[in-house]
Amino acid sequence: MTYDLNKERQEARDAAHRALQSLELARNDLNKASTWGLFDMLGGGTFTTFIKRKNMRNAQQHLRYASRDLQIFIKELNDVNMNFQLNIEMDDFLSFADYFFDGFFVDWMVQDKIQKALDEVNNAIFQINNILPRI
Repeated sequence: MTYDLNKERQEARDAAHRALQSLELARNDLNKASTWGLFDMLGGGTFTTFIKRKNMRNAQQHLRYASRDLQIFIKELNDVNMNFQLNIEMDDFLSFADYFFDGFFVDWMVQDKIQKALDEVNNAIFQINNILPRI
């Protein structure tokens, strides 16, 4: 079996595009969650919390896909002798508290978690877009 560098590079580019697609979907959901989170902080109530959490769950699902896609991307980069390290996690630590202790302080903490996840996703998208032309 011969090593085909062009084939390996194309596989790495394809993996990068799949990861970007998953990350873009997560970013979209996180932006929605952030918007609903602001409403929640201003006294939005149970319905607002429900919509915010729905968007956070959607973002978590897309982040799971992105994590899988990023692992494939990293493997493909190794095949073309390029290194790339990235770690993305979205913590649902405050999920229970957000529903049952709804108040400004808890909403603010959840909003902070959403923003941190959004920052991580934006950073990942930036890094992939930066390395993609070099593949």
